[in-house]
Amino acid sequence: MATEKGIEFEPGLFPGHPRGLPTLFFTEMWERFSYYGMRALLILFMTGTTIGENPGLGFDVVTAGAIYGLYTSMVYLLALPGGWVADQLWGQRKAVFVGGCIIAAGHFSMAVPSDYTFFLGLILIVVGTGLLKPNVSSVVADLYPEGGAKRDAGFSIFYMGINVGAFAGPLLCGLLGEGYNWHLGFSLAGFGMILGLIQFRLGYRSLGNAGVLRTDKSPEAVARLGGRFYGIFAAIVLALVAFGLLVSNGTIPLALPDIADYLAYTILGIIALYFLYVIFLGGHTRDEIKKVGVIFWLFLLAAVFWSGFEQAGSSLNIFARDYTDRTLGPLFGWGPWEYTAASLQSVNAFFIVVLAPVFGWLWVWLANRNANPSVPMKFALGLLGLAVGFFVIAWGAANATPEAPVSAAWLVVMYFLHTVGELALSPVGLSAMTKLAPRNRVSQMMGVWFVAAALGNLIAGRVAGQLEGLDPSRLYLTVAMIIGGGGLLALLVSPFMKRLTGDVK
Repeated sequence: MATEKGIEFEPGLFPGHPRGLPTLFFTEMWERFSYYGMRALLILFMTGTTIGENPGLGFDVVTAGAIYGLYTSMVYLLALPGGWVADQLWGQRKAVFVGGCIIAAGHFSMAVPSDYTFFLGLILIVVGTGLLKPNVSSVVADLYPEGGAKRDAGFSIFYMGINVGAFAGPLLCGLLGEGYNWHLGFSLAGFGMILGLIQFRLGYRSLGNAGVLRTDKSPEAVARLGGRFYGIFAAIVLALVAFGLLVSNGTIPLALPDIADYLAYTILGIIALYFLYVIFLGGHTRDEIKKVGVIFWLFLLAAVFWSGFEQAGSSLNIFARDYTDRTLGPLFGWGPWEYTAASLQSVNAFFIVVLAPVFGWLWVWLANRNANPSVPMKFALGLLGLAVGFFVIAWGAANATPEAPVSAAWLVVMYFLHTVGELALSPVGLSAMTKLAPRNRVSQMMGVWFVAAALGNLIAGRVAGQLEGLDPSRLYLTVAMIIGGGGLLALLVSPFMKRLTGDVK
C-alpha cells in the first residue's frame, strides 16, 4: 500500500495499521511469554525440595522471597538506563534486539542445573529486559508519527500481544517445568524469546525508519559517549561482583533479605530527595508544583498497589502449590488430573483480555455523562479492588492446610478482583505521568512510574517471605487491611488531589 514517511500500511493482519505492527506484536508476545513463563516457575523452583524426581534449590521462603523481589524490582529499575542507551547510543531497534539476545542467554543459563548458572541467568534477564521492555513500546509509537486515535488503537492491539504471551507462558512453561523438569521449563522460555528475535529480525524492513537512532551528535561524539558509558558500566559490574563475593564469604555480614531492605530504603530516599529538588529548586510555577505533588502521591499509591498485586508470582504461587486443590475430573471416565500451580498465573492475563475492552467502554460511557472518575479516584478504586481480593483469599485460606487444600475458585475470584483493581489503576498511571509532569520533565516522571513498580515488587518479595512464620490467612488479612487502609485514605483525599490536578482530566 501507500507509504507515509517510510512506513508501509498493513493490508492483512491489522488492516489500516503500519506493516511493522505485527512484527512488534509478536516480538512482545514472545518476550512476555518468556518473562511470565519463567516468573511462574521462579519461586516454586527456589523453594522446591532438593530431593526427588524434579529437585529445586531448597531455599527457605524468606530468602526466596528476597531474591524474587530483587529480581523483579531490578527489571523495572534497569528500564531507566535501558531507555538512555537506546536514546543516546543505539536506537530503540538495536536495543530491542540486543536485549532479546541477552534475555534468551539468561533463560538458557538457568536451564543448566547449578546455582551459579541460575543466578547468572537472573542477572542476564534483568539486563536484557531493561534494554527491551521500555524500547519496544517506543518503536510502536514511532510507527505512528501523527499520534492521535490511530496510535491509541495500535497500542491497544500491541498490549493484547502482551497478555497473550502472559497467558500462554505460565501454562506451557509450568506444564513442562513444574510437571517434568524445572530446567526444561526455563529452556522453553528461552526458545520463546528466540522465536521472538527471529521474527523481529525478519520484520526489520516492515519497520521503516522506526526505532533507528536519532541524534544531533556526530558519530565521533556518540562513540566517545559510548566509551564513557561502557567504562562506567564495567566499573559498576566489577563493583557488584566484588560486593557479591564479600557478602558470600562473610566479609560483609549481609543476607539477601537485608540487601532487599536496604535497596527499598535507598529507593525511597532517592525519590524523596528528587521530589524535594523538583518542588523547591526545579524552577517551576506554582501550578506545576501542585501537579508534581500529585505525581508523588500517585507514586506512593502505585508502590503500595504493586506490593500487593505482585504477590501473584511469590506468596500466592506458593499458596497455589501447597494449599490449593488443583485436580480436574474425572471427566467421561478419564482422570482425575492435577494441573500445575504455575498455570494459575495465567488467570490474571485471561481476565485482562476479557475485561480491558469493558473498562475502555466504561470510562468513555462515564465521560460522556460527565461522571468519569478523576485519576486519584481511579487509583483509590484500584487499591480497594486489590484489598477486596486479599480479603477473599484470606477467607479461603482460613481453613486451608496441605492435607486439606481449598478449591482453586478462591484464587480465581481473587485474581478477578485484582484484575479489576489493575485496570482501574495501571492503564491510567502512565497517561497521568505525561499529563501532570512539567513539560521538561516528562521522561523523568515516566521513570518515576517504573521506580514505583520496582519498589512495589521489592516489597512484594519481602512480604512473601513472611509465609515462613505466618499462616497464609493471617498474612493475606494483614495485606488486605494495609492496602484497604491505603485505598480508603486515597478515597478521602481524592477530591483535594483532583483540585491540585487543575485542568488535567
